[in-house]
Amino acid sequence: MKIFLDTANVEKIRKAASMGLCDGVTTNPSIIMKEGRDHKAVIKEISSIIDGPVSVEGVGTTAEEMVKDAREFAKWGKNIVAKVPMTPEGLRAVKILSKEGIRTNVTLVFSANQGLLAAKAGASYISPFVGRLDDISQDGMELIADLTQILDNYGYEAEIIVASVRHPVHVMLSAKLGAHIATLPPDVFEKLFSHPLTDKGIKQFEEDYKKAQQSQAKK
Repeated sequence: MKIFLDTANVEKIRKAASMGLCDGVTTNPSIIMKEGRDHKAVIKEISSIIDGPVSVEGVGTTAEEMVKDAREFAKWGKNIVAKVPMTPEGLRAVKILSKEGIRTNVTLVFSANQGLLAAKAGASYISPFVGRLDDISQDGMELIADLTQILDNYGYEAEIIVASVRHPVHVMLSAKLGAHIATLPPDVFEKLFSHPLTDKGIKQFEEDYKKAQQSQAKK
C-alpha cells in the first residue's frame, strides 16, 4: 500500500520523502491556508520534492470552473492531480479532464455507489472519507471493503485513497482490505513508528550496553 501525506507542510513532506516513505501528497485550500503561503508556490515546491501524485483542489462549483482550475494546476508540475468533489458537476469535469489526460481525484466520497460513479466517469483516484463516517456511527472501513471489491470486479483503473484517516488502526485495516493508498495527517504518520515495547527494548539495550562497558572497564 502506498502512503501519502495529507499536508502542505514542506518540511514534514521532505523528511518523510528522505526515508522513502512518502509516495504522494494530498492538499486542499484549507490546509495550504494554515501554512500561510502562496497556493501556487507551495504546490510547485511540493511537486519538486515528491515524484508521486500531488493532489490540488480549487474552489469552483461548476464543471467549467473545475476544468479551468485543473488545467491551470496541471501547469504547475508533471505530477499534479486535480481534486474534484463528488457531485454531478464534479463528475462532468472528471469526464472532460480524463479525455485531456489530466488525472483527477474525486473527493468527499461516502458511499460505494458514489465511488462506482466516480470510477465510471474516469477518475484516477477515489477518496472515501472513513473518519467522517465513523463520526456518524457508520463503519468507514466497510466502505473500503465494498469499493475494493467493486473496482476489482470490473477492472476499473481508479485507485482508492483512504482519506480522513484518524489513527493507525485505520491504516492497518486499509492495508488488510487491499486499499491502494492511505493519505495520512503528519501526526498519524508519526504514530506508525511507535510501539511501547520498541521503546522499552531500545532502553533495555542501552542500559545493558552501558553495564557491559562498565564491566569491561573494571577489568
